[in-house]
Amino acid sequence: MAKESMKAREVRRAKLIARYAEKRAALKEIVRKGEPAEAFEAAQKLQAIPKNANPIRLHNRCKLTGRPRGYMRQFGISRIQFREMASNGLIPGVKKASW
Repeated sequence: MAKESMKAREVRRAKLIARYAEKRAALKEIVRKGEPAEAFEAAQKLQAIPKNANPIRLHNRCKLTGRPRGYMRQFGISRIQFREMASNGLIPGVKKASW
C-alpha cells in the first residue's frame, strides 16, 4: 500500500499538469515553428513553468493500492491486484494458467 502522501503528491501533479497544459502546448509550438527570437523567448517562458507541470512526471498508480510498479494500463490496477482479482473470479474472461 502506498503512503497517503505519495498518492496526494500524484493528485497535486495531475492538477498542475491540467492547469498548465494549454500554455505549455502553445509555447512548445512557438519554440518549434517560430522565428529564432520568438522561439528563444518562448523557451525561457517554458523553463519558467513548474517542473511538475510536465506530464512525464506523472506516475501511473494502481487504483486500489496506489502501487506505482507493475501497473496494467488496460485495467488501471497493479499486477498483484489483477492476479488476486482473477483468482477470485472478479475479472471475467481470465483463466488461471500456471502463474
